[in-house]
Amino acid sequence: MNLSRLIERIASVQPVQRVGPSVEDGIDISGIHYCAQAVEKGGMFVAVKGQSADGHDFIHEALKRGAAAVVTKRPVSVHVPCLTVKDTRRALSSAAAEFYGNPSGDMTLVGITGTNGKTTTAFLVESIFQKAGYRTGIMGTIFCRYAGRSIKSPMTTPESLDLQRMLAEMKRSGVTHVVMEVSSHALFLSRVEDCWMDVGIFTNLSQDHLDFHKDMESYWESKKRLFSELLTTGPKKDRVRSVFNCNNPRGRALLEQFPRSGIGVGFDPENAIWAKIVKSDLSGIQAMVHTPAGPFEASSPLVGLHNLENMLCATGAGFALGLSLETIRGGLEAVTRVPGRFETVPDAAGRHVVIDFAHTPDALENTLKAIRALNPGRVITVFGCGGNRDREKRPLMGEIAGRLSDWVIITSDNPRNEDPNAIIEQIRKGVIRSCPKEGDSIKDVGTVHNVFWIEPDRRSAIRIGIRAARPGDAVLIAGKGHETYQIRGDETVHFDDREEAMAALSLKEREGSVQ
Repeated sequence: MNLSRLIERIASVQPVQRVGPSVEDGIDISGIHYCAQAVEKGGMFVAVKGQSADGHDFIHEALKRGAAAVVTKRPVSVHVPCLTVKDTRRALSSAAAEFYGNPSGDMTLVGITGTNGKTTTAFLVESIFQKAGYRTGIMGTIFCRYAGRSIKSPMTTPESLDLQRMLAEMKRSGVTHVVMEVSSHALFLSRVEDCWMDVGIFTNLSQDHLDFHKDMESYWESKKRLFSELLTTGPKKDRVRSVFNCNNPRGRALLEQFPRSGIGVGFDPENAIWAKIVKSDLSGIQAMVHTPAGPFEASSPLVGLHNLENMLCATGAGFALGLSLETIRGGLEAVTRVPGRFETVPDAAGRHVVIDFAHTPDALENTLKAIRALNPGRVITVFGCGGNRDREKRPLMGEIAGRLSDWVIITSDNPRNEDPNAIIEQIRKGVIRSCPKEGDSIKDVGTVHNVFWIEPDRRSAIRIGIRAARPGDAVLIAGKGHETYQIRGDETVHFDDREEAMAALSLKEREGSVQ
């Protein structure tokens, strides 16, 4: 692609200062890169600053590899055209969208943001699209899936260059409808600026990512950008719709701010789309869903009222796009499981072992309340918190676990570069607010109520929790969900909560009950 065309696109959203050799019409760009080590001859290198490295420190590496132009935040002396801009991340997004032909403009795109529920809502919207007969793509926390392919996701929302490339590949594969999770990081770091969406969904807001956003107001402002800035620009701005979960106060605030394009969903009949619960137990949810087009009854094997909220958000997206109620109902009912989201592990003895990604205070509370509402025998919670992430939520999650569980086993999650014992201590400070007694011996798990234990080894913690469970009890293993790894320092090792739970159940069957 001609360099002048890319410059024009970048300059449409921010000033561009050109330094170095003049830009001639004859300069063609073979590709766009933000990683210097990936630059190929004739490529354009965009220097962006990351958490651990700054692309400006690798400009000469990019030039050695054949970069034909560079984009920087400050002028540099180079032998190729240098484009200086205020925001190189924004420039990367603009250039990537132009280079790949603005693929989102030719597809129906639904973006989902919120602290919790993004993945489940995305699965539900994808299923509704499939029920309608569309060729679908999905991008999110677990994977990118389209046209029979499934690619693991390194992050919830890819960098803008990777995102535009993926959208272009989907388009070439015949995909017409895409649903994507939109993280607060992506909104703050301009990864989705040039994704032209047809529908935006807000699931909820609660504490998370304060290691990055510093405070809740900054976190909220990042989330809100999807609706206040991104959906109000671009070629689809006059027909875009938004779906807000009004069970959450922030959702109600957004609906008040955007009443014309917004669709409120929730349990209150004042919402445009609302639900009346018929049944909610371990077998799933049955509800009567009311919409402006009429009511329908939906049944789902997904468990918990928070999942009914996710179903309503997906219903709102289907309604906004003009799909029939029968199509929406069929799509909702076709989702039988979402990996690592209230995922149950089969047990012939009747113990309820649940794997859940719950890694925020709100998610952990919702999951434990869902388990409590199902009237199990006793609730044993095994969980930890990730290292190098929001430290403030650790005692909050500890207090919630202690309050809503009969026993808590504090363990490791992904400690990363933090001391696992230091993380556990921060959790413990919260647990003792609601569950003040620490067990004397790990062997006492299951014999004394309202006690917590500490077992840093996650495998051992899972086995202890399951060994203590009787038929009818519930064991929640929280924090990692679908993840199949554990990060300890700079080492990543295989670890799957589902596999560990199945192994622990098998071991207990061989050993016999200790109760």
